[in-house]
Amino acid sequence: MKKWFLLLAAALTVSLLAACGGEEASSEDKKEITIGATSGPYSDMVTKAIKPGLEEKGYTVEVKEFSDYIQPNNALAQGDLDANLFQHKIYMETFAEQHGMELSEVIVVPTAPMGIYSEKFDSLEDIKEGSAIAIPNDPTNAARAFQILVDAELITLKEGTDPLTVSEKDIDKNVKNLQFKPIEAAQLPRAVESVDLSAVPGNYALAAKMDLLDALQLENMPDQYRNRVVMNTKDVDSQLAKDIKAVVEADEFENVIDEEFKGFEKPEWME
Repeated sequence: MKKWFLLLAAALTVSLLAACGGEEASSEDKKEITIGATSGPYSDMVTKAIKPGLEEKGYTVEVKEFSDYIQPNNALAQGDLDANLFQHKIYMETFAEQHGMELSEVIVVPTAPMGIYSEKFDSLEDIKEGSAIAIPNDPTNAARAFQILVDAELITLKEGTDPLTVSEKDIDKNVKNLQFKPIEAAQLPRAVESVDLSAVPGNYALAAKMDLLDALQLENMPDQYRNRVVMNTKDVDSQLAKDIKAVVEADEFENVIDEEFKGFEKPEWME
């Protein structure tokens, strides 16, 4: 009986060691990966500028598209994705805190800036007194729109205003007496046809087939609003994270951006 027990214990030990070794190898050597991105320019960026470089490193890459800003992080946290690309720093940190997730950025990528568009005026100088401008009705994007107007010297802000939380009440001087019309961000591309000016976030502009370079003024984008490749914090030092970073930092990636993503604002590390 004692001999039988010892043999069984030895067999179980070998099995456990083999299982642990196999699990570690599969985690370390994982080559079939899934990257999530919102439909449009960022799924295109993964497909055209990131996926080819990873494939050269031996990965098999599936690109999964999403139509909202909730599921890509949920899928990442649940392990259905290995990384995603769609969000800026403020959104990532807020979402992670609200949902009890641990998310970290791998690297910042070129991002479509918000712009001021018009079908009635050809330049900022042409804007008439009392013109109506549609702006996003959410505080984060509204602050971005007001900051563009500051850069365009169409408004000034009260001293001490935080540029990340600007609202209409923070305006000191409204040079052209602009009339602000807050509406849902997704409707801003269509608003170009019905109002004098419209502040359109880059992703919505591209989804509506607008040319970023047609904007009267493009955003001087703060780093917090640039999109980044994001992974679960536990994986941010993995070999995959290092390989994604290497691909994005390569000349081939920037060449695709210059050719296929005109008007996208590059992060500081690329300049």
